Amino acid sequence: MAGQAKKSTKKFEKNRLKDTLEKRKEVAKIKQRAQVKAKKKARNAKDKATASGDDDEPTIQKSRKEPLDKFSEMSVDQFFEGGFDLPELKKKIKAQAQTGKRKRDADVVSPEDSGSSSEVDLDAFDDDGDSSAEEIWTDKHQEDLDALAQKDPEFYKYLQENDAELLDFGAGDLAEVDQLSEDEKPKKKRKKTQEKSQEQTAEDIDGPTEEVEVVNGQVEVTMAMVSKWKTAMADQHSLRAMRQVVLAFRSAAYHNANEDKEMRYAISSPDVYHQLLMLALEYVPVVLSHHLPAKESSAGKVRIATDSKKYRTLTPLLKSHSAAVLHLIANLSDASTLKKTLDSLVPLLPYLLSFKKVLKTLVKSTVDIWSDTSTTDAARITAFLVIRRLAVISDASIREAVLRTTYQGLVKGSRITNSHTLPAINLMKNSAAELWGVDPQIGYTTGFVYIRQLAVHLRTSITQPTKDSYKQIYNWQYVHSLDFWSRVLSTHCSPASNPTLKTSSDSPLHPLLYPLVQITLGALRLIPTPTYYPLRFHLTRSLLRLSRATTTYIPLAPSLLEVLQSSEMTKPPKPSTLKPLDFNTALRVPKPYLRTRVYQDGLGEQLVELMAEFFGIWAKHIAFPELALPPIVHLKRWIKSTSSRTNNNSKKANGTTNNPKGSNKKGGNNKNSRLTSSISLLVQKLESNSRWIEEKRRHVEFGPSNREGVESFLRDVGTEDTPLGAFVEGLRRKGKEREQMLEKARESERIYRVRETEEGEEQGEMEVDGVDVEEDDE
Repeated sequence: MAGQAKKSTKKFEKNRLKDTLEKRKEVAKIKQRAQVKAKKKARNAKDKATASGDDDEPTIQKSRKEPLDKFSEMSVDQFFEGGFDLPELKKKIKAQAQTGKRKRDADVVSPEDSGSSSEVDLDAFDDDGDSSAEEIWTDKHQEDLDALAQKDPEFYKYLQENDAELLDFGAGDLAEVDQLSEDEKPKKKRKKTQEKSQEQTAEDIDGPTEEVEVVNGQVEVTMAMVSKWKTAMADQHSLRAMRQVVLAFRSAAYHNANEDKEMRYAISSPDVYHQLLMLALEYVPVVLSHHLPAKESSAGKVRIATDSKKYRTLTPLLKSHSAAVLHLIANLSDASTLKKTLDSLVPLLPYLLSFKKVLKTLVKSTVDIWSDTSTTDAARITAFLVIRRLAVISDASIREAVLRTTYQGLVKGSRITNSHTLPAINLMKNSAAELWGVDPQIGYTTGFVYIRQLAVHLRTSITQPTKDSYKQIYNWQYVHSLDFWSRVLSTHCSPASNPTLKTSSDSPLHPLLYPLVQITLGALRLIPTPTYYPLRFHLTRSLLRLSRATTTYIPLAPSLLEVLQSSEMTKPPKPSTLKPLDFNTALRVPKPYLRTRVYQDGLGEQLVELMAEFFGIWAKHIAFPELALPPIVHLKRWIKSTSSRTNNNSKKANGTTNNPKGSNKKGGNNKNSRLTSSISLLVQKLESNSRWIEEKRRHVEFGPSNREGVESFLRDVGTEDTPLGAFVEGLRRKGKEREQMLEKARESERIYRVRETEEGEEQGEMEVDGVDVEEDDE
């Protein structure tokens, strides 16, 4: 039975051991706090006495139980008379009564008990001075544990299994940074001093041989210090130098911030500021990748040894540096510096995946830059690359948050749309559409949520109409949202752009196609008045893109023919000197444009272009003649009615008309020959393409039920080789030329306004000078 515990011991361990350990821990914490306070108080008293120049020995507290040493009763003369044989001073060790009881635990003081905050203070870890009171009781605690391991190994083993936290302790994570750099020389021991002066602070940071300027307790960063840090980080990958650079970079990032943060360094020279920023942004990721290399798999996943000692030690540095970079990004105005700062975030992303709060702030900051239309394109593209890299290497939860934040930034940034912001908004929509292909399953989830949100807005506007309910639909943000989702589905449901897809239905995003088309068609016809025809054209282009990419038939001809039958196209226009309306940057038509020749010509151009694009998608389809027949009949009737009304009006002018009332009643008396000729040309191309398809399908040997034969019909023929396809290509070239002319006109107008403003200012200055001259003459 030797070696087995007694029954009373087992009972005690089962019922009372846990409570006893907790009580002893609390008592130990109270004792340790009292010791720390007493020693801090004594040290502060000595420091004050030394700083005030008092040569007398500091008073010793009455609470001490040990007798005064021999020097406390000597004068200065007696000391020198006695020679220099110093008696041995006994090393103070813990006084513990030998009562037969073992001191089993002495827990480490928690951050809450010691009064420190939950965040890591890097300045506290950067002091390389003498050991503090916390280090003293930490050493005592280690001695107690060593003695316990020798006296009672059973109980020590029990603590290792059940209370490992008690045995794992240290002075601090950042204090271990110096030990991780194997290439650096060991740190020299410094002599203990009784004062903490500014000279000692500078010596702790940059070594005892370098002269450092200290202003208001802050070390002034010089070009020599930056060069020294750069050499250490580039040649030796020094973690100590990286720590100092991170602290200095934090001071530079918060240089003009109105925050009550105590900074270790001060930067007053612009050149030093610039060099320090470049050093931190360029070399901190290099040193990190040297000590903690990131391994990327073929699937794009990145793995870092987060359970290693190095990673845990460098965690405070990572958080501090990333927070400083994000604060700097929010306050930068220079485009090149902003781009450089964003570039430095890409290699840091694998190390920040464990910090969800940091990633949340990072995504929000980069999305704000990407969605700001006033930022340069280079900086916005760099910000998007950061977002995309994070979406690729992160897990599902972070990826979903990235997609949601990106979409919200897109909607927020597309509120104001004009000729200057439209290219930036198109860049946002095209780049953001890529993110939904990184993980199609999460892309479907987020897409379903936001498309459903658009449907709810449309249903509310229809079922609960109010005076301003339509404004929730007829605004730029809603239109850009529908256009964005059409780009997403066109990009990731198209077999042409995704070779892995045999058909568009193989994509996980394909189920979103039908609800998106229904919502767009509903918004398109919500208010069918000529005032909102530009909005109808915008949504029609979105559906045309979707139909072309996914080869899905969407009935768009009826909505376009409605425009042709409106009063704007049938009644005679009024002459006007207004400049042509830019349909790309307009949702609604200003009132002066209604019923004018300028607006009618613009509507005619848009109708011909969109009708040609719609039928051009199906120009090679075997059923094209049947598809084009109803619109051809409709267009011919419109041309005939306008022509007959024009002829009747000419006969009326000659006095030979038979029924002038009937002509005015039905035809509308539209004499726009330019509009009539363009629509007649469209009809000719449609008829020509129908005859060409009929000629080709005379030689086929399969019936309509053969799906494979129908889909392979004219598969090897290019769309531009068809009669209608060549016509569509010509219209696209004309549209590009028209856009270039408009852009040149805008640029010329802008330059003219700038010159006019400068000339006005110069003329004002000349007038002021003339007045001064006249006064002098008087």
